[in-house]
Amino acid sequence: QVQLVESGGGLVQPGGSLRLSCAASGLTFSRYRMSWYRQAPGKERELVAFITSAGDMPNYADSVKGRFTISRDNAKNTVYLQMTSLRPEDTAVYYCNARPPVWPPIDYWGQGTQVTVSS
Repeated sequence: QVQLVESGGGLVQPGGSLRLSCAASGLTFSRYRMSWYRQAPGKERELVAFITSAGDMPNYADSVKGRFTISRDNAKNTVYLQMTSLRPEDTAVYYCNARPPVWPPIDYWGQGTQVTVSS
């Protein structure tokens, strides 16, 4: 079965950086579109960034453009989210998502990792 395990979350001061990782297993990783979502308390889950199976054309939410970078290593079955210039409003649980090239869409989720930006 598909398993996604996030790591790298934690407490960071405003302006700081974190790198999230998501290790995937049970899937042909190179065929999946990979994404990062986040959910803050009392808010809906929102898409932060996604990257295609080929690793090109990364796409970002307007709120993180220029600050976050998504990347993938197909040899390691891992997707990353490098977060810089973090703001308190980036505080959320961050979830890894995997979507295969099928219709209708199927979504696989990790358990999430907490990111807290606070002084």
